[in-house]
Amino acid sequence: VHTLEEFVSKTQDVLKSMKIGVLRIEDAKLEEGKVMLTIDEDLDCSGLPELETEICIYDEGFVSALFECFTKKPWSAKEIDCWCTGARTCRFLVTEDR
Repeated sequence: VHTLEEFVSKTQDVLKSMKIGVLRIEDAKLEEGKVMLTIDEDLDCSGLPELETEICIYDEGFVSALFECFTKKPWSAKEIDCWCTGARTCRFLVTEDR
């Protein structure tokens, strides 16, 4: 996989086939070390009742690792919207650790 588009396409296929979620990139600025993405139908939390906090801690690590594998650099993901806080999608800000 050489481009972000190829990486995202392959990742979308795997996540969908394993029923983990539906990945969408909202904004990607790899040169600036920032990506905003969503995961709909998230295995961790879709369908759960509303809570007062984001709960997809596992996904944060998973998404960070995906970008680290793709770029060979460390990344951190932080969930900023969650199904469980009423957003009805899980949104992550992914940043390169510099």
